[in-house]
Amino acid sequence: MLTVENLNQYYGESHILRDVSLRARRGACTCLMGRNGVGKTTLLQCIMGILPLRSGCILLGGADISPLPPEKRARAGIGYVPQGRQVFPMLTVEENMRVGLPVRRDGARGIPSFIFSFFPVLKEMLRRRGGDLSGGQQQQLAIARALVLDPRLLILDEPTEGIQPNIVQEISAAIRRFMSEMDMTVLLVEQKVPFARSIASDYAIMERGGIAAAGSMTGLEADTIKAFLSV
Repeated sequence: MLTVENLNQYYGESHILRDVSLRARRGACTCLMGRNGVGKTTLLQCIMGILPLRSGCILLGGADISPLPPEKRARAGIGYVPQGRQVFPMLTVEENMRVGLPVRRDGARGIPSFIFSFFPVLKEMLRRRGGDLSGGQQQQLAIARALVLDPRLLILDEPTEGIQPNIVQEISAAIRRFMSEMDMTVLLVEQKVPFARSIASDYAIMERGGIAAAGSMTGLEADTIKAFLSV
């Protein structure tokens, strides 16, 4: 579903991403891992079109989306949940979810009912402002806002950060349902190895702006975790 080939990105003269190649299989979850500051969020922002590429290409379903601006990448089928959630605090839950509707591929202007089967608490809070929700509820809202687009690829940047354990379990269950019920591809950035193992079938580990290791999650060994993920 997603292929990143030999991607390079710079901040000024600083070489931030170095020949990054990454693949996320259709209908599966790939977890992007690595210590803080190795380029994970930068890579996601390049995939989404928020940051420019110096070289390389990004393919979605075999089509090159590298020249497209963020809104056209969203229309092509990418849903993005940034780190820190970034819900609109003064808008209601319903208004937050409606923000993305104009870029839906099918032109639909209603919030899909299936979202409330994943996150029923949001149906009860449609009139509440986003800023009044708990951190876990805001994360569910941020994911729901991306799902409104009916994406083929869902990108999640550390969705468990600062979230209470019971909500983490709900998010984990929801992600597994996205893949099984909607044939959705998920690219996940996650620091917690147990959570990553619970939902991801593949992994890629970043180090110094490049991919240092990759493979099946079942093959992620303790030595690799110690070398690239332990603090």
